[in-house]
Amino acid sequence: MERTFLAIKPDGVQRGLVGEIIRRFEEKGFTLVGLKLLKVSQELAQEHYDVHRERPFFAGLVDFITSGPVVGMVWEGEGVVASARKIIGATNPLSAEPGTIRGDLGINIGRNLIHGSDAVETAQREVSLWFKEEELVSWQPTITPWLHE
Repeated sequence: MERTFLAIKPDGVQRGLVGEIIRRFEEKGFTLVGLKLLKVSQELAQEHYDVHRERPFFAGLVDFITSGPVVGMVWEGEGVVASARKIIGATNPLSAEPGTIRGDLGINIGRNLIHGSDAVETAQREVSLWFKEEELVSWQPTITPWLHE
């Protein structure tokens, strides 16, 4: 079963949208296997955004993700990486489709509420960066047979 990493950023936590965001993934039928509220360290932020290290906005990304509490999550399901990206919506909320998290709730590109892994390989890296293996719980919801053939 595929896994992805999602993080509700400080703006999503501060605006009280944690429950709403989690609800959308639960309703889709994905399984939550890891969840924690944390204050992101500079080191974790820099490693997470390492791919952007040479870009002019890198420092701003690190400053923002470390500015307040973040909810880190690992979700599991068929095609969860691609599906989560569709549920999240375009990076810029002004371009995001209605019905997506960013389209419905986002304000601007600097306050876009949530991060989601963009590929299976990225998800594997991010899950291991944010969670220890013993922090993840493999389980099967009783609804699973109703969701999958």
